[in-house]
Amino acid sequence: MNFKIITSIFITLFFISNLNFAQINYDTVKAGKYDMGKMWTFDNPPVKYFKSEYGFTPSENWLEKARLSALKFATYCSASFVSEDGLIMTNHHCGRGAILQTQKENEDLLKDGFNANNLNDERKIPDLFVDQLVMIEDVSAKFKSEMDKGKSDEEKSKLKYAFIDQLEEEYSKNTGLICKVVQLYNGGKYSIYGYKRYNDIRLVFSPEFQIASTGWDQDNFTYPRYELDFMFFRAYDENGNPAKIENFYKWNSEGAQPGEPIFVVGNPGKTGRLQTVAQLEFLRDEQHPLISQRLNGVYDAYFYMYQKYPERESELLNMVMSVGNSKKVYEGILNGLRDNYLMAKKKDFERTMRNEIKSSKKLNSKYGDIFDEIEKANNDKKKFIKEMMAYNLSPFFSSQHFVIARDLSSYALKSKMTNGAEKSKNENADSILNKIYPKNFDEELQKIILTSQIKFLIETLGNENELVKNLTGGNKGEAAVNYALQNSILNDKEKVRNLISQGPDAILNSNDPFINFAQESQSKLLDIRNEYQKIAATEEVNNQLLGEAIYEIYGDQIPPDATGTLRIADGVIKGYEYNGTIAPAKTTYYGLYDRFYSFGGKTYPWGLPELWKKKPAELDLKTPLNFASTNDIIGGNSGSAIVNKDLEVIGLVFDGNMESLPGDFIYTTETNRAVAVDSKGLLEAIKDVYKAQNLADELINGKLKR
Repeated sequence: MNFKIITSIFITLFFISNLNFAQINYDTVKAGKYDMGKMWTFDNPPVKYFKSEYGFTPSENWLEKARLSALKFATYCSASFVSEDGLIMTNHHCGRGAILQTQKENEDLLKDGFNANNLNDERKIPDLFVDQLVMIEDVSAKFKSEMDKGKSDEEKSKLKYAFIDQLEEEYSKNTGLICKVVQLYNGGKYSIYGYKRYNDIRLVFSPEFQIASTGWDQDNFTYPRYELDFMFFRAYDENGNPAKIENFYKWNSEGAQPGEPIFVVGNPGKTGRLQTVAQLEFLRDEQHPLISQRLNGVYDAYFYMYQKYPERESELLNMVMSVGNSKKVYEGILNGLRDNYLMAKKKDFERTMRNEIKSSKKLNSKYGDIFDEIEKANNDKKKFIKEMMAYNLSPFFSSQHFVIARDLSSYALKSKMTNGAEKSKNENADSILNKIYPKNFDEELQKIILTSQIKFLIETLGNENELVKNLTGGNKGEAAVNYALQNSILNDKEKVRNLISQGPDAILNSNDPFINFAQESQSKLLDIRNEYQKIAATEEVNNQLLGEAIYEIYGDQIPPDATGTLRIADGVIKGYEYNGTIAPAKTTYYGLYDRFYSFGGKTYPWGLPELWKKKPAELDLKTPLNFASTNDIIGGNSGSAIVNKDLEVIGLVFDGNMESLPGDFIYTTETNRAVAVDSKGLLEAIKDVYKAQNLADELINGKLKR
């Protein structure tokens, strides 16, 4: 018998016989030192930790320059100044929606990219802005004093939000900045952040979509990666000149080496790492499976249409990518919540904290009940979550039939309540129709989404639910969808116009199954939300107490949850074990071309733009393209610069790996990775492929060539 076969049999038998010994006793699992992550605030940067971990002590000037060089890109991404002349670096996927606003007739900037050869060619993007954090002030004491006036949880919650509005208006007026109240540690701490806003933002350079998103949705949240997900803009001043910037990150043309300390400075969106076990179990067992189910249905609809109609790529691709991104996020979080080892770490942290509170008379009197109160609130939320999800007719999740019906019902109710007073002289059936009815009603696409939504309604509410029964005629599957469509007028724009012209009573008394469902569901949803809000107010107050307790016990050793505001996260470039093999710390241009040829040179999803198909002679394929690092990031960090100890750009964050998705509630150093474009590879593309020498010179020199 072959020696390899004998060895394989022996190993298999040994493994099976020892399975019982390999099982983990989850009761003995301990919380990790960095389970709450490393998203440090600039309110309290961990200077001592940086020194002990890396032998590096950042000065106040270093921290100030790091903060002032970073930007928030619109409301959803991060960016950075990278030259004294207002040059801004972010991700292609952050700017791709904005650049379509400046696209001219017969142009396809998404497909072909854009390069401004000089300042006159740079194109202004309407309504785009970036914000620079220039002021931080602790206002925790003011909030505590204000909220203590409330006698109930609902009163405290109302006082808090009223005070937020008051402070933001007051500080904005006094400073001339855009001021926002930031709740840290669930409101255990409050700060005022003051932002300088740059409103005149112009497009400088954009690569082709195909190279910026190589691998498309297939590669999203994966590593190894081979993407050039970057874009450059420029901020202009009020006189129409390039903004003069004192603080910006200089460019490092060689990138960083594995093991070298590096820092991500950006705006992570939202995490829930301070949540209790009861809250996480509610998400795991109740809320997230419902959201995931709806996302799967919408994604399948758009992906089906994209495959069937490749000529509609520019129309359908953004939705495939957008919904696919959300779908993977929730799947990744759910997988993490269902991981017994990760949940055991959260349980240990909670046990330890409960014991800390109980061991102190002072702490116990203030925080002794918070875990039980939060658990009760989450048990109460279970009564409402299914109906809340089912009756939510959000355009993102719903077929346009439901959205039109919702908006028609809303219009009719408001019109009756105001006795038609809000109707202007020029507002006729056509003007109302144009507000409510979509410009493009794709019956095929909407039927696929509708099929998924009705299936969700039946599975969530049951076929005997009165609203569901009226919508489907008591049918299931395709028969249920056909019943709803055959008894509705909403596919016919002219019939909807006629209904509107008959007045609000005709709409509200219509037999249309979608309008009927919208009226009844939105009425029920309003009642449910009122009840839910009472529970949420109790949970919110106890969440704040939880945050206060964590801060009182652990101080700045634990960073607060991400809030869409500026953070600095430390780490190193490092590969990791995955899928039975090892992911390299850095990938190269060799991998880009290997993916292209390995999948037959097809456009979807590892194709290459025409400019890249014939490799430019100057392009060195050994050049690093992407890298993985241990920096703690989440959605919102897209577009963040990664800098070294000298505040030089060595990378540009554009994603995390699949193993990072549980980072919504826990951070692990073993396999959680940020994924970035390497500064060396990015510069190589600009110089040797795109021949954008002016841009390359500005990055290298930190200023425009005069």
